[in-house]
Amino acid sequence: MTHLQYPVIISPLPSDEGGGFIATVPDLPGCMSDGATPEEALANVQDAIAVWIEAARDMGRNVPSPSRSALFA
Repeated sequence: MTHLQYPVIISPLPSDEGGGFIATVPDLPGCMSDGATPEEALANVQDAIAVWIEAARDMGRNVPSPSRSALFA
């Protein structure tokens, strides 16, 4: 399987939501993960991307190609 690179947005979470950081993948609706640090959130979202793609394929849905634009927050 080819490794696809999806843009990821990493944003801080407010302390009333537990703090840390959230990583979202705009190309894959609902695909996100979190972590105590930006690096941990990025590592965790890689697993979420793999699970999202596997679930989409299992349901017979198309997997969007990664967009060309990188997003930063």
